[in-house]
Amino acid sequence: MTLTNLSSSLATLAPPLLTNVAYGAAGVEEDVSPVTLDAGWSKVARLLVLAALAVVGSIGNVFLISSILIEDYLKQRGNAFIVNMALADLLVTGLVFPASAVVLLAGLRDTEGACNFHWVVAVLSCLVTVLTFSCIAVENLMRLCLPPSWYECVTPTKITTLLVLIWAGCGTVVGLQTALALGPDYCHRKFVGLLPYQLTVLVVLVAVPLAITLLCFVAILVRVNSTRLPPSYKPPVTFSWDYSLMKSNLLSFACFVVFWLPFGTVLEAKSINTVSPRVLYHLAWFALSKSCLNNFLYCFTNRHFRVAYVNLFHYCCCKTTVALSRRPRAAEASRPTGDVRVHIIPGYNMYSYTSPQRAQGAAAAKPVAKRTAGMGAARPPGGRANGREVYEL
Repeated sequence: MTLTNLSSSLATLAPPLLTNVAYGAAGVEEDVSPVTLDAGWSKVARLLVLAALAVVGSIGNVFLISSILIEDYLKQRGNAFIVNMALADLLVTGLVFPASAVVLLAGLRDTEGACNFHWVVAVLSCLVTVLTFSCIAVENLMRLCLPPSWYECVTPTKITTLLVLIWAGCGTVVGLQTALALGPDYCHRKFVGLLPYQLTVLVVLVAVPLAITLLCFVAILVRVNSTRLPPSYKPPVTFSWDYSLMKSNLLSFACFVVFWLPFGTVLEAKSINTVSPRVLYHLAWFALSKSCLNNFLYCFTNRHFRVAYVNLFHYCCCKTTVALSRRPRAAEASRPTGDVRVHIIPGYNMYSYTSPQRAQGAAAAKPVAKRTAGMGAARPPGGRANGREVYEL
């Protein structure tokens, strides 16, 4: 085999590289990758950024999902849409960022397969999030502003069916767009798709759901703020909690628009052919980073999520039991609350029971130590006057 044939065989076996992805008219100045970030950064810096985005974002989204499972107030059927949104974000933090880190560690340079994988997952996550936001807004409107009989129509079966349809519809659209090349070519920065198809997807799956979401949130704000109640009337605490959760959903929606609107604007048929790769891919990474911040937004703006996050943190880091938020029972309310369990030395289980009822029982079962002369009078058999024992190491 000649040297020429050997080199051609190796070129065939190697993964296809995107020769026009990172280089524009300015050459090296436009060296920005859609897979491994800016090539001007060091490899270690890019790897640390990708690892931080993957770890922090994935843990945050898992915390967001778990919060709805352990917090009593958050266990509402309508909050399944928040879980669905967190799952869409988890696709990015659990698949896109780790895949980029693997490509970077392998020393590859913008393989077409990795770039297409990034694009498919990003579009799927974006479409699912947009449709989920419209469902969240409609559910909040029915819960806060409509009679209870309307909200009774929102059954778990209907919610599950709707979520399955959202994922199936978005997956079908993304699959057709990828298999038949109906959309913009994100990796090579050119529009080769079918324009009527893209306009239909834009209107049906993006523009209409965004308009519904915005109108529902505005209607809730206007209805709640314009309602005049008697000064002596105090709304139920559950209404305040629902309204606070609605504001958190509204802030999450605003955050999504801020992060994804610039990137969506440059994907327009004419813009993607002329936009600088540095601008396009920086905006793409900016949009993807939203998946890492959404879970922290709920933690900072909603008290119930914050309490659940603290309980989960204690469980994961301090190995304590997760405090499930629930209403106290009568038997638990009558139980003595003076018991304190203290771990003094690792490896030993030292217990200090300060309950008066248990202190009397312990004093009756334990012999009283006599003090020698000069050390004070002997302690009475009943223990201390207040019925509590003090243990000294």
